[in-house]
Amino acid sequence: MAVKKQASPAQIALGWVLTQKPWIVPIPGTTKLHRLEENLASVQVELSSDDLLEIEHAASQITIEGRRYSEGSQRMIDR
Repeated sequence: MAVKKQASPAQIALGWVLTQKPWIVPIPGTTKLHRLEENLASVQVELSSDDLLEIEHAASQITIEGRRYSEGSQRMIDR
């Protein structure tokens, strides 16, 4: 998708997040100016409905494994 859109994978990911809901705002973190500029350019990436379906299909093929947090960290959530 990134090659097809002449964008970086990060720009595609941020562009996808921006299409989800108007009130969702991604907050990518970086310490490098060139990465900040790359991230900001993600608003220029246009993803069609077919592009979004392709991304959703590819993502649905990924098997999620493992826990998000360690057991100790999980106990700290919602305390």
